[in-house]
Amino acid sequence: MERLDGSSAVAAGLRGGIVALGNFDGFHLGHQAVVRRAVTRAHAEGRPAIVATFDPHPIRHFRPDAAPFRLTTLDQRERLFAEAGADAMLVFRFDAALASLSAAAFVEERLRGLAGIGGVVTGADFTFGKGRDGNVAVLAALGAAQGFSVDTVAPVEDGGEPVSSSRIRALLEGGKPAEAAALLTRPFAIQGVVEPGARLGRELGFPTANLALGTYLRPAYGIYAVRGRLPEGRVLDGVANLGIRPMIEPPLELLEPHFFDFSGDLYGQRIEVDLIGYLRPEWRFDGLDPLKAQIARDCEDARAVLAGKLRT
Repeated sequence: MERLDGSSAVAAGLRGGIVALGNFDGFHLGHQAVVRRAVTRAHAEGRPAIVATFDPHPIRHFRPDAAPFRLTTLDQRERLFAEAGADAMLVFRFDAALASLSAAAFVEERLRGLAGIGGVVTGADFTFGKGRDGNVAVLAALGAAQGFSVDTVAPVEDGGEPVSSSRIRALLEGGKPAEAAALLTRPFAIQGVVEPGARLGRELGFPTANLALGTYLRPAYGIYAVRGRLPEGRVLDGVANLGIRPMIEPPLELLEPHFFDFSGDLYGQRIEVDLIGYLRPEWRFDGLDPLKAQIARDCEDARAVLAGKLRT
């Protein structure tokens, strides 16, 4: 799996590829259908299969003060695209130069000129170009004129509604990670480097691995049943606080997983934590003893959720 720079010429071995084009932030069921079509076509035609994405997300460029909303990092998308069968990920850096390109200029300069595409696959609602002057009809006309194929994939529905990143964000913000996972086909996962914290968890007998939330969407604050993946691939069950830790001043947004039956130093290591089940909101306690007792109950509940014995 190669990561390609969308502002540089693609190497000869990857030119003529079938490109799945979109933001693909959540890489949910709908996005997967687009990429699957591109990979299937590429294999049938003996061409490279490439997934093109934009980073940062266009919303961040046009609305820099927008609240954090990302469902995946670029590294996570790269792994997911590889698992879906892509040969490369093409990253278009969304900056002022890219935002100024009309739909026709983007196709001519970036897709045809630098990437040398042989075909494009998009979702039916895809828009692009300065002022969103391009859509799938415009793309099809440009393809017909310039000699590349264009495929569009209809929205995927679940429960009679289209699957979308905004729908998934709403579920996560509502404390429904299991429902979000059904649309993502995997749990929502936060990846980051473990950093030092206040060590209150260690003092209480429940040491945690603290992760900054960065640009990720903020799911409902509260306590979650989680699974963590360590750099060497080991998977650990646990319970985590996601939020501002109302017992500690000053408030600081963190994801703080406590992994069961684990002892070791994770500081400085990059780990990934899946949110499996929402147990309860964050609470403030009258002292550390009630807090410790509640954490013990949370651990029991999280174990039950992860064992499939308790629904959230």
